[in-house]
Amino acid sequence: MNTFLRFYGFSLVFTLVCSALAVWYGWYATGTLVGTAQVLWIVLILSVLEISLSFDNAVVNASVLKEMDEIWQKRFLTWGIAFAVFGMRIVFPLAIVAIAAGLGPMETVRLSLNEPQEYERIVSSAHVGIAGFGGAFLAMVGLKFFFDRDKKLHWITTLEKWLSKFGALPAAEIALLLLALWGMSTLLAPDEALTFLISGILGLVTFIAVEGISAILEMKEEAARMHGAVVRSGLGGFLYLNVLDASFSFDGVIGAFALSNNMVVIALGLSIGAMFVRSMTIHLVRKGTLAQYRFLEHGAFWAIIVLGAIMLVSAKVHIPETITGLIGAILIGLSFWWSVRINRAEDGVRSSADPVH
Repeated sequence: MNTFLRFYGFSLVFTLVCSALAVWYGWYATGTLVGTAQVLWIVLILSVLEISLSFDNAVVNASVLKEMDEIWQKRFLTWGIAFAVFGMRIVFPLAIVAIAAGLGPMETVRLSLNEPQEYERIVSSAHVGIAGFGGAFLAMVGLKFFFDRDKKLHWITTLEKWLSKFGALPAAEIALLLLALWGMSTLLAPDEALTFLISGILGLVTFIAVEGISAILEMKEEAARMHGAVVRSGLGGFLYLNVLDASFSFDGVIGAFALSNNMVVIALGLSIGAMFVRSMTIHLVRKGTLAQYRFLEHGAFWAIIVLGAIMLVSAKVHIPETITGLIGAILIGLSFWWSVRINRAEDGVRSSADPVH
């Protein structure tokens, strides 16, 4: 318990503060206990979603931080919170809504805080574009993970092995996504179909851009290492990690729109998740505990694919937000349980092979 509180104590306090703000905002916006409970529920589900989608983020952050000076480790884990929470989890969702709804940032904030019903109406009218962009980005994040012929560890073995074979086909995941976008567009009215296709293509381009930035940074780092330079430490490493962290947070930010269109609700939920990701990163650096749960990453990426599919389908058919959040939580829970089960089985085999036993 002491170890848990040492790593996650601040995140738990932050969660209580955000939960209290969610209750206050829910009552302010709805004036009913049911409405308040629904806001709190969505905030908590969003935090679980962000945490589950960011396990790989925590793992990558930890592997990079191990090579950095201790002072820059602390700066990333403190200063980086401001960028991760207030930048990507608040400003970025606001920018998406403002662009999609054709409003200025201040007008979007004013509507969200003072006229939530009008804000919801405007966002709902732009839902087709958000669904196309978000669904395409999420689908690419998930498909990229499973369409990998070098992938050796499989959770849902038969299916994942079959998907990994498609990694030998260049851009197979892009072709599949474009077919899905075209298929969904045929079910929409002509003007909505055009918006959906354009938004989906922009989501695809955004994913490619994020991948490109990460690849360029990795190549520069490798070149520096070959010349004997110390990489990923100091200001360069700090900037590298924040860019990498931002690219990882796209899926959580975009996926949040599958649960809520309200900027305040999104910001509270994702901020809780972002804080726990920071705590998990510290835990990984100090203890390496989460590395033993080998299938958590698989569960997270299956959740991403499901969220992407739901967002694409939501351009035509409404799917309740609670169901969307529960599917992701169930996948993460199953992958965690399966990881524990395999670990116990392997421990049993080692124990039985030990002559002492």
